[in-house]
Amino acid sequence: MSIKLHGYWRSTATYRVRIALNLKGVDYEYVPVHLVANGGEQHSMDYARLNPAHLVPTFVDEDEDIILNQSLAIIEYLDERYASDFRLIPEHKTERARVRALAQDIACDIQPVGNLRVLNALKGTFNASQDDVSVWAAHWITLGFDAIEKRLQTQSGKYCFDFDVTMADICLVPQVYNAKRFNIDMDQYPLISKIADNCNALEAFEKAKPENQIDAS
Repeated sequence: MSIKLHGYWRSTATYRVRIALNLKGVDYEYVPVHLVANGGEQHSMDYARLNPAHLVPTFVDEDEDIILNQSLAIIEYLDERYASDFRLIPEHKTERARVRALAQDIACDIQPVGNLRVLNALKGTFNASQDDVSVWAAHWITLGFDAIEKRLQTQSGKYCFDFDVTMADICLVPQVYNAKRFNIDMDQYPLISKIADNCNALEAFEKAKPENQIDAS
């Protein structure tokens, strides 16, 4: 198979790419990279050759001889390469910018400060307890969701932008999954919750859920 996705079942960024691949109807081989076992398989020599940043996901398109390592770049690549019923980035320049902005609110401002290597650094370098780490992650998700819930009041429909699934929804759903992991009360975010429920009713989102992956534990 020419398309390979190296990732971890609970990785937010990998989760995004799984959703996009499913929405675009692209067959791919999923290659698990366990971020905890054996000191973290992302640090192995073989994987580091693919992704010197030692992070997931890594996307490989052997037909096009391309390796990509940022989830938003991968999603845009898939959208441009594969025609389907789902256009993940709108054609109109204003709508395109709005979708990218909301996606980046999540992928650039919320998720990075709560990813595994940051949480491990809090414990290993700064002696934070697991409770401290959970409070840290919940704080940044809450701060981000407070703003996103307000933005959705003026632009959302069934999904983040009216009635079309976009890259914004692909980023939102995995972050909702993270929010629940850190025991955030989602009742305070009715629009976010409604959109996540609508997305998860689609087969592409259901298949991409962490618990449905071969490396789930």
